[in-house]
Parts: sequence; C-alpha cells; structure tokens
Amino acid sequence: MKIQGKVFVVTGGASGLGAATATYLVGQGAKVLIVDMNQELGQEMQQRLGENSVFIKLDVTDEHAVKTFFENIEQQYGQLNGLVNCAGIAPSAKVLGRDGIHDLAMFQKVLNINVSGTFNMIRFAANLIAKYELKAGEEERGVIVNTASVAAFDGQIGQSAYAASKGAVVAMTLPLARELAREAIRVMTIAPGIMETPMLKAMPQNVQDALGQMVPFPPRLAKPEEFAHLVGHIFENTYLNGEVIRLDGAIRMQPK
Repeated sequence: MKIQGKVFVVTGGASGLGAATATYLVGQGAKVLIVDMNQELGQEMQQRLGENSVFIKLDVTDEHAVKTFFENIEQQYGQLNGLVNCAGIAPSAKVLGRDGIHDLAMFQKVLNINVSGTFNMIRFAANLIAKYELKAGEEERGVIVNTASVAAFDGQIGQSAYAASKGAVVAMTLPLARELAREAIRVMTIAPGIMETPMLKAMPQNVQDALGQMVPFPPRLAKPEEFAHLVGHIFENTYLNGEVIRLDGAIRMQPK
C-alpha cells in the first residue's frame, strides 16, 4: 500500500513510538489522526506536523467515545487506510512484593488498556477500512499494526501483567489477519525491545548505556524512528501479514 494520500490513526501518538510513527507517516504524505490522553503533548505534535495531522484526546477503552471518533473520521475524510496501536502502559509489580501481594486492580487496568483498548480500536477501524473502495491497481484496503513487546516472549520478574497483556496482543494477530483477509485488510504486530523512549531517556546516561550494552547488536537502545520505519515498511510490503516482528537487536531478556 502506498502511504501518500492515505489516512491513518496512531494511538499513543503524542510521544515515544507513536510520535515517531506519526511524524514518519506525515513526512511520507499521509494524513494522520494522533490519538492520546496527553492533550498538551498532542497539541504540540499537531502544531509541529502541520495541516496533515490532527490531535484528538481519546480514551481507547471508552467504547462510545471510540465509536464516535471513527464516525467523525468517516464524515470528514470518507476513508481510513490504517491503524497503528501504540497506546499502552507498563507498570511493574511483583506477585509477592515487599508491600504485599500484587494488586488485582493494577493487573486489570493493564489488560484493559493494553488489550481491550487495542481491540476496541481495531474493531471500529476494521469496520471503516472495510468500506474503502479499491482503486485501479490496489489490492488491499488497509493495514492494522499493533505494538506488543519482547516481554510477551521473555518477560522479566515484575512484568506479569505487562507480559500477559502483550502476549494477548501477539496471540490475536493471526486470527485477526485470517478473518480480515476477506476484507483485504492485513494485520501485523511489532514486538520492540529496549526502546529509547522518553521514560528511558530520563534515566542517567550510565543506566542508558548499561541497558544498551545488553543488546547483542547494535549494542544500544533502539530509536523510535527505527520502529516508525518498520511500520512504514509493513504498510508498503503487501505480503507481510499475520506475523509478529521482533525489533530488538537479538536481545533475550534476563529474569531481572
């Protein structure tokens, strides 16, 4: 699928992986709707990217709000060609910690945002993408890219909730791709390793360097732009479907 002239939604688009992806897509000539809960950062992103971007404050777990959001896209743009799900949270807690057992509400919150929120966006996005009328030479209506994590495969101590949520994102990839194939919609998932996100960049340089040295090659933190470039390649390579790509420099996380 050609990116230029297409319409995309990027959740978690105000910072980190989502911001890099939105920036890349706009740079390739797409129109991007940036979804995030951080209004200040979202508005800054819209101002920086210009007229081909729009920021919308949206809770991806709110069924009614998400339904209205996609109805507005259909009315304003008449089409949707892709969704990139980057919104998520990653709290850490041990099942048996110093302060007692793992809080159930925290576990449920992680699953609600990372799994239910992702699926909520997928179902409405797929419904709208399926309405796109293929033009001459086009063979697909759109692409959905989800964000998992290497924690889905080798989660560390304290990551039970996070690993469970990202494992669910991995597990839904193939059945979604199989179902949506009849609508000419592809579904892919990226599982990033240690990324140079705002949270990690706030850490002392020696900590960042130590984390980077854990990666076999290249021995550094992954850049959000590398995630964005992979999203772009997935959009443009029509034969990528129903698969999870690890973007991790060959790292395999240790227990802690």
